[in-house]
Amino acid sequence: MVSHVQLPPEIQLAQRLAGNEQVTRDRAVKKLRKYIVARTQRASGGFTHDELLKVWKGLFYCMWMQDKPLLQEELGRTISQLIHAFQSAEAQHLFLQTFWQTINREWTGIDRLRLDKYYLLMRMVLNESLTALKMRGWEERQTEQLLELLTTEILHPDSQAPNGVKSHFLEIFLEELTKVGADELTAEQNLRFIDPFCRIAARTEEPLVLHNITRGIFETIVEQAPFAIEDLMKELEEEEDDEMSEGDEEMSAGKERERGQDVPSKKPWKGSIHGTEPDVDEEQGEDDEDSAGPVLQFDYEAVANRLFEVASHQSTPSQNRKRLYKVIRKLQHLAEVARVPCRPQLDSEHVCKEERASDPRMGSVHRPLCDPGAESTLGHPVGLAVCLAVAAPEARLREGRRIKCRMPSPIGTSDKPR
Repeated sequence: MVSHVQLPPEIQLAQRLAGNEQVTRDRAVKKLRKYIVARTQRASGGFTHDELLKVWKGLFYCMWMQDKPLLQEELGRTISQLIHAFQSAEAQHLFLQTFWQTINREWTGIDRLRLDKYYLLMRMVLNESLTALKMRGWEERQTEQLLELLTTEILHPDSQAPNGVKSHFLEIFLEELTKVGADELTAEQNLRFIDPFCRIAARTEEPLVLHNITRGIFETIVEQAPFAIEDLMKELEEEEDDEMSEGDEEMSAGKERERGQDVPSKKPWKGSIHGTEPDVDEEQGEDDEDSAGPVLQFDYEAVANRLFEVASHQSTPSQNRKRLYKVIRKLQHLAEVARVPCRPQLDSEHVCKEERASDPRMGSVHRPLCDPGAESTLGHPVGLAVCLAVAAPEARLREGRRIKCRMPSPIGTSDKPR
């Protein structure tokens, strides 16, 4: 009699994931998630590197067999969210490592008609890996491990990543980081996220990698600077409005108490029948203002200093140094222009005041306080360059920066700060 050899569960699932019938593949994906949860919950459980490579090969061809863009998007989301089924950070990192190794190995066999679905899968996996990091509170050790994994598997000179994988990764990294962490990450944390790109850009011998890092990371930071400042100013204005409204309520409440009257609450809960309906025009205006979306905050001087540190090293190739110095000059220009004091003569409508502020850590300092302004005459989203200071990274560019003004020209239209 012929004895039937029982195949390991990973191979059985991989075979079903690559099946011809969509029903079979869908059931296999659901069973895989349950299997991951059940196995990683055991103290002696967990997956080996080879086992996860087999699982990812099945998932790769599961995506290969899927037609129709909407179904591909749904499947990509389901596959990328498998990372949350793993119970430990180490298991999640191994799952991500085997994903990028699978993509690198299978990339040259992907035809151009199937390329978009794998671009989408890469984007979704990167997004979910950053989301898992966010769920752990952006721990520094976990952040370093994830960045080391991505650098080793994709950007390192010894990695097996094809140019297509490298280029797409560098194109989407800041986009996905913005989606996940723009509302929480500080300038210091954002500098930590781009530090591996600084090191790779300084030592790589591949012109394509240098170009993609410069264009996809550093020049994107420079281009988004006005939107980052605009986003910051909106947050500061909201905080000031809240403080003023709370102060007014406290004053009115104190007067009412002196008269012996009860003080009704002026702010109904959201969804309360006593709440007033928001005006449609106001909602439309808010949507138009927020159309740019949140952007990452950076300390441009700190980024320039870090780039200069790696670019000025003796081992840095001359072409890399020359390209990075151009970026450094742009970042230094942003930092210098941000420290220029406000000048009312620059714009007849620019009204500038000076407030005396006291900080126990810094002593007495002068802080400009400018009237809010609108869009500049040259069409810049918000002309804020001259009277904005680069704030401390640990305060996420918020503390002591109550500055906003109308400017006559956007960043970079003049060689010298005005």
